[in-house]
Amino acid sequence: MMDSSHDFEPAIDAFPIRLSNFEGPLDLLLHLIRKNEVSIHDIPIALITQQYLDAVQFLQELDLDVAGEFLVMAATLIHIKSKMLLPRPETAAGVEGDEEDPRDALVRRLLEHQKFKAAAGLLHEELRSAQWARPDRAVAEIAGDDYEPELEVDLFSLLNAFQAVVDRAKQRPKVLLPPEQIPVEVRMDQLLAKLSETEAMGFEDLFADVGDRAGLIVTFLALLEMIRLKLVRVFQAGTFGPIRVYKRPRPADAPHPIGDPEGTRG
Repeated sequence: MMDSSHDFEPAIDAFPIRLSNFEGPLDLLLHLIRKNEVSIHDIPIALITQQYLDAVQFLQELDLDVAGEFLVMAATLIHIKSKMLLPRPETAAGVEGDEEDPRDALVRRLLEHQKFKAAAGLLHEELRSAQWARPDRAVAEIAGDDYEPELEVDLFSLLNAFQAVVDRAKQRPKVLLPPEQIPVEVRMDQLLAKLSETEAMGFEDLFADVGDRAGLIVTFLALLEMIRLKLVRVFQAGTFGPIRVYKRPRPADAPHPIGDPEGTRG
């Protein structure tokens, strides 16, 4: 279980990154199911509940906007876990009744959401191929049969990678000097200056020039905001491969930056 002590300074002025702009609680559950390589039809509810609560706590430590729906799902998982721990009622014949498994309603929601995500993913892939062609076919011809095309990374895979960066940073010697508080907007400009449309930058390399926890957090928030604004694309080779970040031309339909008055019109 994650250490409950608050290792993080508050994120820079509570920069309002909203998880609903990326993914929701069902996406987090599907991510945990894939990560643990378990069946969606037989969820180990105690394990998944604990990992879900740990993930939500990590999000809160980053001062990300954990919407009410994430907390409702947490309560739902705890309720399911408690029902799973209760003895099953028995019939007069002394055998277990045919009552519904407490997980069944959640499994149905996850399956429906999974189908929706798959359909949306196919549409997105068609649009991506038409608008921003990645040279996967050419690379595959050079690399041979072992080549695994890059896939766009979801929010919770990014959070896993960021947590690994944070864990490694905890092993570094403590810096006694007070850390410099960099605004998210300034950090975005710094990262965009480093990124290229043709050459990928490794995810961990984004954090190479910061050593304090506040710098790690503001860098991660800057990356999330750049993803939301469609300034970058983030890819991963296979399920557990390295994560790579590319700069991209900002499309005309990109969202407005947070705080931009143009974003509040119309």
